[in-house]
Amino acid sequence: MDWGRLTGFSGVLCSLSLICVILDLHLDGVLGATRGEIEHHLEMGRKLLAAGQLAEALSHYHSAVELDSKNYLTYYKRAAVFLAMGKSRSALPDLTRAIQLKHDFLAARLQRGNILLKQGNAQEARDDFEAVLRPSPENTDAQEQLARAEDLEMLQEDARAEYHRGNYGGAVSLLERVIEISPWDPEMRELRADCYLRTGDPQKAIQDLAPATRLRSDNRAAFLKLSLLHYSLGEHHESLNQARECLKLDQDDKDCLGHYRQVKKLSKQLDSAEELVQVERYRDAIEKYEGVMMAEPHVLYYTNLAKERICFCLVKVKSTTEAIDVCSEAHQSDPRNAKILRDRAEAFILHQDYEKAVDDYQEAQEFDGDSNDIREGLERARKLLKISRKRDYYKILGVSRTANKQEIIKAYRKLAQQWHPDNFQSEVEKKEAEKKFIDIASAKEVLTDPEMRQKFDAGEDPLDPENQQQQGGGHNGHAWPFPFNPFESGGSFHFKFQ
Repeated sequence: MDWGRLTGFSGVLCSLSLICVILDLHLDGVLGATRGEIEHHLEMGRKLLAAGQLAEALSHYHSAVELDSKNYLTYYKRAAVFLAMGKSRSALPDLTRAIQLKHDFLAARLQRGNILLKQGNAQEARDDFEAVLRPSPENTDAQEQLARAEDLEMLQEDARAEYHRGNYGGAVSLLERVIEISPWDPEMRELRADCYLRTGDPQKAIQDLAPATRLRSDNRAAFLKLSLLHYSLGEHHESLNQARECLKLDQDDKDCLGHYRQVKKLSKQLDSAEELVQVERYRDAIEKYEGVMMAEPHVLYYTNLAKERICFCLVKVKSTTEAIDVCSEAHQSDPRNAKILRDRAEAFILHQDYEKAVDDYQEAQEFDGDSNDIREGLERARKLLKISRKRDYYKILGVSRTANKQEIIKAYRKLAQQWHPDNFQSEVEKKEAEKKFIDIASAKEVLTDPEMRQKFDAGEDPLDPENQQQQGGGHNGHAWPFPFNPFESGGSFHFKFQ
């Protein structure tokens, strides 16, 4: 061999040896620093966990696992933090990894079995509890949990059998015991929710479906079912929220997207209609509610709600006859709705049909006895009925309760001219005309005075001697509303109407 080449080769070997020594020293330094860093993260995780700072503790355990993926205790400790945070699904892989690294790690097996049992995985939980009992048969926790796992298997099987037989009530009874043992099992909660739906109890179905959505990583079907249930119950805002949760998991989900658009459109119409009611734009609100009925003709709740609110708006705009018709139609669809009865009672008052108003208010009170509006409305309707049997100023002038001042004065002038006593010859006719003339004048005085009219509309006759002391003389129990009585002299008198 050439001496030069040999010398060069030896130089290369020396260089390689030196590099290896340097690398070895460097790796020792790195590993030493890493071990210290691992211990630091574990110690910080322990302290933060003890202090209840779970998120911070979890961050340190994440770092410890990344630096040392072969330490079974690190996985176990991180699983403990996940459990403390209520994240059992995240804890399960760490417990499994700890068991893989140390097959005789009984504490991890017992903890995993407990999680599997709560998740409804009875067979897998039973395997873990039996694995604990083989080397440690005296372990009472494992014995008790094994018995619960065996009970769970039988209960699950029986509940499914009752469901398939159509015995939904029996299935619910069994599922109550199943869910008591395995509260984190979404399948059993969804099965019980279906039983509740089939027995006509959607509210209880919602109570089961809501947690079920959180027990699966992707439970779009449960979110959609929840949204549909809330929608059918008229809870359109909550329906919209659940549809959004479904779309967070997959924004292109066809079923969720279609339903979301429908709910959003209806919700916008309803909110807009209520905003119009709040600012007293009742005619515009009526149009919006009519649009609601067109947008959703298949869900009875929204049709009934729209009719109820249209009834209310028609009363507010004093469209009396139309209000009575719409309120009556709404009452037929929803006969136990106290609000509809209250609003129809107000329409009957506008129509001066006080007996029907009293009847409606009394019926409304049966369904909502705590309502101040209904209690006060009934009292007012009774007063108006009592007054109407004595003197009804609107009927005296032949005007509606919604008549304005000009209409009232016009009616008064016409009747005053008709019943002026000078128009009659016999004493009997004059006496009758006098009575009518006083009633006509009294009606005009009350209905053209805002304060007196308000009192009368509230069920109080401001000219009734029983209610207040009257000034001036009386005539057959009817007070003359002016500071003089033209009939006291018994002579003739004259009015000139402009």
